[in-house]
Amino acid sequence: MGPVITSPTNIYIIWYGKWDPNHQSTIRDFISSISSPAPSPSVAEWWRTVTLYTNQTSSNVTRNSIIKNAATSSSSGGPALPLNYCNGLYLVLTSPDVQVQDFCRAVCGFHYFTYASVAGATVPYAWIGNSGAQCPGMCAYPFAWPGAGPPAPAGSGVMGLPNGDPGSDGMISVIAHELAEVSTNPLINAWYAGDDPMAPNEIGDFCLGVYGSGADGGYTGAVGKDSKGNGFNFNGVKGRKYLVQWVWDPVRGRCFGPNALD
Repeated sequence: MGPVITSPTNIYIIWYGKWDPNHQSTIRDFISSISSPAPSPSVAEWWRTVTLYTNQTSSNVTRNSIIKNAATSSSSGGPALPLNYCNGLYLVLTSPDVQVQDFCRAVCGFHYFTYASVAGATVPYAWIGNSGAQCPGMCAYPFAWPGAGPPAPAGSGVMGLPNGDPGSDGMISVIAHELAEVSTNPLINAWYAGDDPMAPNEIGDFCLGVYGSGADGGYTGAVGKDSKGNGFNFNGVKGRKYLVQWVWDPVRGRCFGPNALD
């Protein structure tokens, strides 16, 4: 019964901590790929499943997202971003050296909203942590496997990195997960399952660990390999390749991606 993000979205990135410019480029290119054409199966085709979700007036989640501005910040502060409470979405991305409460232990990222200084205005945001140095086995799966616990299931071996960095490559799928969920449930009163909106199951939660057809029990499913043997399932802009988990398709009633075998 709540709103979804239907207007073309201006995405504002806050790069918190010390970031490698190459890793920033990987992430920027992924976000740009949501609204830009690329060879099939593409990130933009993956996002079409997210756009199947509508609000009460049958308006769909937007297909258009633009990186409008970015700022670098740290514990000592940094340049401020403009407040856009009409069609702004803010991403707080923490670098590998930044410690965040519950990161690696309970979450890899989350989304919520905050009240702006303008009366009655709400602003959605998401935070995603870079796990490259802290917990790649938890938040950069399947590019790393947890050091503790049972061994990896047969056929679920650690995959090569399509963009060469476990932190940013692993972060991409979490960013995708949170963007899909904040777009379909920005104020925690729209698309989710369960009785408690403060502990919802959202469209990404149903498909954790699902990257291709046949995924089950730690097996990612059928995904592609680039010329170097690195795993990916979607193409992006500038020849980029990404591994992104699927999301729940409300029409098919299951997890789905553009390379699904129907």
